[in-house]
Amino acid sequence: MARDTTDNRPIETVDDLVAYIAGGCKPKEAWRIGTEHEKFPFYVDGNRPVPFEGDRGIRALLEGMQRILGWNPILDDGRIIGLVEPTGQGAISLEPGGQFELSGAPLETIHQTCREGNAHLAQLREIAEPLGIRFLGLGGSPKWRLSETPRMPKSRYEIMTNYMPKVGSHGLDMMYRTCTIQVNLDFASETDMRRKMQVGMRLQPLATALFANSPFSDGAVNGFQSWRGEIWRDTDNRRAGLLPFVFSEMFGFRDYVEWALDVPMYFVIREGHYHDCTHVTFRQFMDGALRGTVPDGTPTMGDWTNHLSTLFPDVRMKRYLEMRGADGGPWRRICALPAFWVGLLYDAAALDAVEDLTRGWSFEEVEALRDAVPVEGLSASFRNHHLRETAREVLAISHMGLANRGRRNREGFDETGFLSPLDEVVARGTTSAQEMVAAYHTRWGGSIEPVFLEHAY
Repeated sequence: MARDTTDNRPIETVDDLVAYIAGGCKPKEAWRIGTEHEKFPFYVDGNRPVPFEGDRGIRALLEGMQRILGWNPILDDGRIIGLVEPTGQGAISLEPGGQFELSGAPLETIHQTCREGNAHLAQLREIAEPLGIRFLGLGGSPKWRLSETPRMPKSRYEIMTNYMPKVGSHGLDMMYRTCTIQVNLDFASETDMRRKMQVGMRLQPLATALFANSPFSDGAVNGFQSWRGEIWRDTDNRRAGLLPFVFSEMFGFRDYVEWALDVPMYFVIREGHYHDCTHVTFRQFMDGALRGTVPDGTPTMGDWTNHLSTLFPDVRMKRYLEMRGADGGPWRRICALPAFWVGLLYDAAALDAVEDLTRGWSFEEVEALRDAVPVEGLSASFRNHHLRETAREVLAISHMGLANRGRRNREGFDETGFLSPLDEVVARGTTSAQEMVAAYHTRWGGSIEPVFLEHAY
């Protein structure tokens, strides 16, 4: 989740908000890849969740990472709740239930992304193992009930925790019991943004199926391949899910801004204090709704930046695009997710091909697929065949795009090898979730405890 920011520049008009997002446009040579991944910390002794406080808690993990990295602490009410690289190139943050997140630096290649992930996990092990802590690469918390899950001392999370049960049935599960891998990608222009946003929206259900990795909850099989995908179907539908207007041929920056203006806010920050603003939309804020209610009730660009970070559509727009449909997973998936989307969206021929493939997909078709995938995975029916067949076509395009990019490592290998985990899923026709359920019913002897061995970092 994004770091909350302070930027006191006043907002004059809606045009300022559109211009802020449009300011993210970059020439192709400046496009970068920002990969984020979350994982569940647990104590090896008893596979128990890790609280924030204590000599072996998450605060101790953060302090240890600060010592070896030299990054600057992120504080909330005097407590360390994250770290940021001194020049802003990467950060470590906490999700509400203690999920440990690396927000990676903007990098040029998937090779660099994998080296970054390797270094992060090695550094984390150096600090965590003496504390008896390891990390689980799944999309959903497999064992601990919501009541057993720790709560991190972040002010925005307290506001969200109070608000979520009012607007959906799964908001607290989303906050406290899910993990994701996502990639942040650039655009060159409004037209380029539109093309990438539309392809991304149409293909998020496929990404959910390919990365389905959350078949357990509360210590048992839950009937889903992506429980995380099911959770997002009813978290807060005013700010999450598919956005119908994105499917329009005329979709642009202003459409996203106008939608965002009418989504309820979570908070504003004044002098380090978070003020609950869930009763107003950002448009109402701009119309003066918070004057006299919070100190300096005039909206700033920092307020807008923070508001954008509280919107949860399947593809989120800031000054870049965030692909948000995948479950968390093992190390290889951390590399596969950015490879999948970079192959599709960062090569002109590949973007043309995937746009041609998906152009006719309607909002209603994609929404129906999004509803089916959490249970059915690649077996979901789409346009008179199984989604697995579509996955073959899309992966072939991603392979082409990565090959066309021609970004090779020192050994001469291009980026296509990072798609291997997804090639394997499609070749065998079963997701990681299905493989785990099969193990649960056979060699795991009806216990989920082995998941803490086989799927730990």
